[in-house]
Formats: sequence, C-alpha cells, structure tokens
Amino acid sequence: MDLNIIWFILITVLFTGFFILEGFDYGVGMMMFGRPKNERSQFVRAIGPVWDGNEVWMITAGGALFAAFPHVYATMFSTFYLALFLMLLALIMRGVAFELRGKFKTSDWVNFWDCGIMFGSFVPALLWGVAVTNLLRGVAINYQMHYVGTFLDLLNPCAIVGGIFFVFLFAFHGANFLLIKIADEKLLNELQKLSFRLGLNTIFAFVLFGLAAAHDTDILAKISTVIFLGLSIAALIASCAGAKAGNGCKAFLSSTLAVAFLTIGFFNALFPRLMVSSLSPNLSLDIYNAASTPHTLTLMTIAALIFVPIVLCYQFWTYRVFRARVTPQDVNYH
Repeated sequence: MDLNIIWFILITVLFTGFFILEGFDYGVGMMMFGRPKNERSQFVRAIGPVWDGNEVWMITAGGALFAAFPHVYATMFSTFYLALFLMLLALIMRGVAFELRGKFKTSDWVNFWDCGIMFGSFVPALLWGVAVTNLLRGVAINYQMHYVGTFLDLLNPCAIVGGIFFVFLFAFHGANFLLIKIADEKLLNELQKLSFRLGLNTIFAFVLFGLAAAHDTDILAKISTVIFLGLSIAALIASCAGAKAGNGCKAFLSSTLAVAFLTIGFFNALFPRLMVSSLSPNLSLDIYNAASTPHTLTLMTIAALIFVPIVLCYQFWTYRVFRARVTPQDVNYH
C-alpha cells in the first residue's frame, strides 16, 4: 500500500469538497452585487448556517497538505505569499461581515458589511483560479525548493484567464444553489434567467481557459485528464439546461459535478507532481520527494480514518437541518 498515493488522493478529495462547498458559498456572496437589501438578506440567510462549516474544508485540506507533504506546503505558501495574505484579509472581512451585518438595521450599516461579503467572496475565487493555474503552468522553483520568481510572474495571462474562469464558475454554482434555497417566486424566476446567462458565460470562459492552458501547460498530456475536463464541460451544459428549464435541483447537481470533475482533472494532470517547476522538470515537487516520513503518513492515515467520517456526518446533518427554502420574511438568522 503506497501511502504517498493514498494521501495524494485524500488531498484531492478534500480540495474537491472545498471547491464544491465553498464554491457556491463564494458564488452566493458575489450574487449579492447590485441586488436590493431584502434580496441580499435572503442570500445571506441561505448560506448563513453553513458558510463557516464550508471553510473547514480549506483548513483541513491545508492541514493535510502540511502534514503529508510539508515541503510542498512550505514552498507553496512562500510562492503565493502575497496572494494568500490578500485572500486571508478578504476571508477575515467576509467572516466579520457575516457576524456584524445583522447587529444594526440601518441601511448604511448593512450595505457596508454586504460589500465586505462581496469583496470577501470575489477575491478568494479569483485568487484560487490564479493559484491553481500557476500550479499547472509551473513556477520558478530551484533545487532548494525555493521560489525564485516574482509576484508579477504569477500574474501571467494564462493565470488571469484561470482566475476569471473560477469567478464565473463559482458565481454560476452559487446561483444554482440559490435556485434550491429561495422560496420567493418572482426572485426565483429572475435567478433562473440569470443562472442560465451565467452558465453560458462560464462555458465560454472554460473554453478560453482550456485554450490558454493547452498552450501554456501539459494539462492535455493525459487522456484521463481530457476525459475529466470533457465530463466537466458536459456537466456545465447540463446545468445550463436545468436552469433554462427551471429545474434547480438538476442545475445545482450538475454544476456540483462540473466543479468535482474539474478539480479531479487538475489533480490528475499534476500527478504524481504537486508543484511543477518551470526551471526544470527534475526540480518539481512530487508525492515522494516532498513527503513526510512513512511513520508520519501511517499515523495520519489512522487519524483520517477516524475523524474524516465524523466531519462528513456532521456536514450532512447540518445541511439536512437547514434544508428549508428561505422566504422574504425569513431574513434574520441572528
């Protein structure tokens, strides 16, 4: 049993869960832009009980990466230091905004914190797309596992296209989540039309990203990766069809599958690498040269077998308890 491969699979699963759950979370936050106060409050109520639980997936994925592949964790966080710092500020702003927006009912107060939620949703979505694209494209890692490039090197055209694609993907995923959470029929009809348009834009962004990635990365080198990406765009098309037909469950389930297939495709394209070096393929960090000791991986595997099912059960219970649709009168969750 190769524990290095097992932990690569587990990290793939954790990031897949994170992008699915936090993806619609970010998307709902971005959907608040330009909406009236009552509608924004319904959107906040839709994700209010679950947003902080969704972020646990990011913490768990980061913790697993740190414990299983510490060299990757160290190199990745130093490489994307400024981007991750900005992301952290946005997430702090977002978390504070969720907690404070309902403390006072004045319009200025609520509008200010709603801007915080929108900012804290857009920035992480954009930066995750930039980071993932750079991981596929490769960054300047030397023989000491140090990043020797600059911050501006990370803002290459391919990465920016990837960031824009993630923004559209998460916004579309969030719109589909609202289709199964909003009860107001008038708002629901507007969201169905908006979701369909977002879906078309997301497919277009996917195509642009695919062309850019095909030019700058080796993402199409494996037939299995091509299959996963094909399944992802097929799921996006099905999601658009669901939104067009007013079938929120189909739209949301399909966009969930689209995010899942896309994430699995990214990790499949990387395997067995975790960070690609643009200086030389031999300097890339993979599941063997960047891994913890076998003893550490063994202990972590035992811990994961115990605690991961508990987290999954708790997450399932939370969504089941708060599965009801949100009405215009049900706008305060404090």
